[in-house]
Amino acid sequence: MSRRFAVAAAVVVLATATFSAQTRRRPARRAAPAVKTVTPEMQCPSPLGVGVKSGASYCDVLTGRDPAAGVLIKVPPHRGPATLTFNLHNRETYSAEQVRAKRAYARYTATIGVLTMDNTLISRAVVQNEFRTAADLVERIGGGAGPSGLKAVAPTGTEPITITIPQQEDEVSLLGEKLTVDRIDGTATYSSPGRPIAVISDVKLQYRPGPAPRKRKKD
Repeated sequence: MSRRFAVAAAVVVLATATFSAQTRRRPARRAAPAVKTVTPEMQCPSPLGVGVKSGASYCDVLTGRDPAAGVLIKVPPHRGPATLTFNLHNRETYSAEQVRAKRAYARYTATIGVLTMDNTLISRAVVQNEFRTAADLVERIGGGAGPSGLKAVAPTGTEPITITIPQQEDEVSLLGEKLTVDRIDGTATYSSPGRPIAVISDVKLQYRPGPAPRKRKKD
């Protein structure tokens, strides 16, 4: 075999090996689970009711220190942090008579906490708005005892809230901290346990499905 032939044969073998390596299928990467957005399972200890225009459900947030007594939101098994979103509103006890008398003015500032079930604070949320007339209500709530069939209490003001929930948590609680109300005749702050101080609606949860978190070992 001549040297020129040997070199040519080696080039052919190398080219064939290179082409084979390039065309060999690589193992397919497993696609990450798609992000899901759901209305989560929620336990509302004090439902306000359903809006007459939107049909949305509204839930009162009560003041307190025990997470088990708050608005409980389940987080399905997830990979990485989950994102909780909701609208936070103040509460107005509507009086047409006070509106006509121009004495209905109020400025509400409500603060709530989002906590883990072992009472660790994840984040706070605040909503502040002013009320003067019925136009400042989000909408009226059905189920009232009066002739109109509307409840006196209605949501006012809307603050969109976004909370990041750590991966290891499978449930969170919403608890009220305090409410400050400024009126024509003065200012008052409310924080006694069990008092409704704010309202939530349109609760959504965004997460990437994953295995259930490992249970923490007891000491």
